[in-house]
Amino acid sequence: MAKKSVIAREKKRAKLVAKYAKKRAELKAAGDYQALDKLPRNASPVRLHNRCKLTGRPKGYIRKFGISRVTFREMASEGKIPGVIKASW
Repeated sequence: MAKKSVIAREKKRAKLVAKYAKKRAELKAAGDYQALDKLPRNASPVRLHNRCKLTGRPKGYIRKFGISRVTFREMASEGKIPGVIKASW
């Protein structure tokens, strides 16, 4: 489990990106890079990092499900993810 502060920081960044998304798009279209520089750094979507929604783990992230590979495996074994079954041959 990731530290609560790290998870909170990532959520704060995501909120900031959503807030400034429209303004960033307008400034980029206009080519006004000086105004873009004045926006907060964390308003850039490049600074976001995919994290597991349940544990906050930054590595082994599966985009389709939004969780880490470890959490995915646990949930799949318990049958908590619809349509996913453990392979056996």
